Amino acid sequence: MQTPANPFKNALAQRQPQIGLWLGLANAYCAEICAGAGFDWLLIDGEHAPNGLTDILAQLQAIAAYPAAHAIARVPVGEAALIKQYLDIGAQTLLVPMVDTAEQAAHLVRACRYPQDDDHVNAPGARGGIRGMAGARASRWGRYPHYAKEANDRVCLLVQAETRTALQNLDAIAATPGVDGVFIGPADLSASLGHVGDPNHPEVQTAIEDAIARILKAGKAPGILTSDEAQARHYLALGAVFVAVGLDTGILVRQTSALAAKFKDSLAVAPAAKGSVY
Repeated sequence: MQTPANPFKNALAQRQPQIGLWLGLANAYCAEICAGAGFDWLLIDGEHAPNGLTDILAQLQAIAAYPAAHAIARVPVGEAALIKQYLDIGAQTLLVPMVDTAEQAAHLVRACRYPQDDDHVNAPGARGGIRGMAGARASRWGRYPHYAKEANDRVCLLVQAETRTALQNLDAIAATPGVDGVFIGPADLSASLGHVGDPNHPEVQTAIEDAIARILKAGKAPGILTSDEAQARHYLALGAVFVAVGLDTGILVRQTSALAAKFKDSLAVAPAAKGSVY
C-alpha cells in the first residue's frame, strides 16, 4: 500500500481555489452527509466544537469514504503532543489557531514532522522535526511501508492569523518554511482590533484584504471563512485560495427556524447569516 498523496496541499501549491464547509456539529453522521455535498474540504473543528480525539477520528473515517472531500482538523491549541495525536489518527491537514509569531509557526512545523536528515526544517541553523514515531492509523499500522519517510511531504500545515500581533508579524509567519497556508480568523481579529462582534467593520475588512495580499506575496495560500456569498466571492477575487463558505451549525439554525416559521406565525425567521465567522 502506498502512502496517500495530499490533494489539498497540492491544490494550494498550485493556487487552485478550494471551497470548504465548517463542521461544528461534532457528529460523524453529519460529516458524512456534508462529505457528499461537493465541497473540496471540510473543517472538523476541535477548538470551538465539542470534539475529542475519538470524535475527530470518527469524522475522519466518515469523510474518507468520499475522496473528493478533503478533511482538515483544527486543533484546540498548538501543542506538539496534541498535534502528534491528531496526525497519528490520520489527519493529513491541520489548522492551528492563534499563531502570533514566526517562532510559533516554526515550532508547529517541527511538531508536524518526523526527524529526517533531508527535511527542509533541518537546514543549517534550523531545528529538526520533533514528531514522535508510531505505527498508528496514519500509517495504517505499518501497512504504508514508506510512511515514516514520506509523511513530512504529505502533511499540510495551516496557521491562523487572528490578532493585531499576528498582523504585525504576518510577513514572517507566512515566510516560515513548512507553513502551507495562513487562515485569517475574522471573529478574533475583529475583537483584537477593537470591534468585537463586527468582522465587517471597515478597519477589519481593510486588514483582511491587506493580509490576503501579503500572504500571497510570501508565496503562501490565504484562507478565510464567511457565510456571506458576496463576501466569499470578493475574497476569492482578491486571491484567497481556501475559503469556507458556510457552517453546518449555521445552516441547521437557519433552515430549521425558517421551516418552523412557515407553520407558526408567531415565530420570527432567523435572519440569514451575513459574514458568520470563527
